[in-house]
Amino acid sequence: MKIIELDEVDSTNEYCKRENFAQDVAVIARRQTAGRGTKGRSFVSDEGGLYITVMRHYNNFPADKAFRIMINSCVAVCKTLEEFLIKPRIRWANDVLVGSKKICGTLIENTFCGNNVVRSIVGMGINVNNEIPEELNNIATSITQNISAKVTIGEVKRVLLRNLENSYSIADYKSYIDYFGKSVVLKTADRERQVVALDISDDGRLIIKEQDGTVNKISSAEVSLKL
Repeated sequence: MKIIELDEVDSTNEYCKRENFAQDVAVIARRQTAGRGTKGRSFVSDEGGLYITVMRHYNNFPADKAFRIMINSCVAVCKTLEEFLIKPRIRWANDVLVGSKKICGTLIENTFCGNNVVRSIVGMGINVNNEIPEELNNIATSITQNISAKVTIGEVKRVLLRNLENSYSIADYKSYIDYFGKSVVLKTADRERQVVALDISDDGRLIIKEQDGTVNKISSAEVSLKL
């Protein structure tokens, strides 16, 4: 895989889309000026974090298996953090936490042709040495806040790129989820509701039990999860 390193860019995802590379690439930036998260949220991307987008092309990759892309990216991040003696957990569908605080967000933008995924653009932002803004101290953390040793972005990058070359299973993904059987909050634009998280389906939907006892499958495009 070709690796492109930039000092500054608006967004590594947007850069990949503009350049429309014909080959698989990883684009890494020291700083993003317009980093994006899911559902159009902004993503603080000051120097000191690892901001990386991996663009891959596929042949005969069924669209109903697209959750594998999320599995591989989130588990690769978790495996990377473990190498620095950090215990991560996944907040469905795409956030990696340490305790209750977010350490990495993932933004996946897939391109489809018919019933197949033909390209994925996977953006990941890992807080390494970057300062967490005061207003985010209660909800975000970094690698250096969780270990006593200083870690370089180069070390984290090397480990993450290696882990991204592996293939992981949904069982690997679920192994980082510790709230099955527990009450969680589902948030939509206009309301919140308490449900019990039961499992995750093979296509990536959260299986929940509503307060009236009914069981439903929820897409991450519909709601976000609050632990």
